[in-house]
Amino acid sequence: MATIDRIQELLRTLPPELQREVEDFVQFLFQKRTLKRGGTLRQQWAGALREYRDQYTAIELQKKALEWRGD
Repeated sequence: MATIDRIQELLRTLPPELQREVEDFVQFLFQKRTLKRGGTLRQQWAGALREYRDQYTAIELQKKALEWRGD
């Protein structure tokens, strides 16, 4: 028996609400597979806090950056 036939047979045994879940999951898999990948990762922020390195430790700088961003 082919894979699709087995899946269809199993699907028929599920209640309607679970059949809809399976449909949603298959659509999710399809969308995940067909989504276009974004461009390359840019790190334009690298070195942006250089002027503060003598005033703060790395951890303090992280906390300050979060404060400045409003997170």
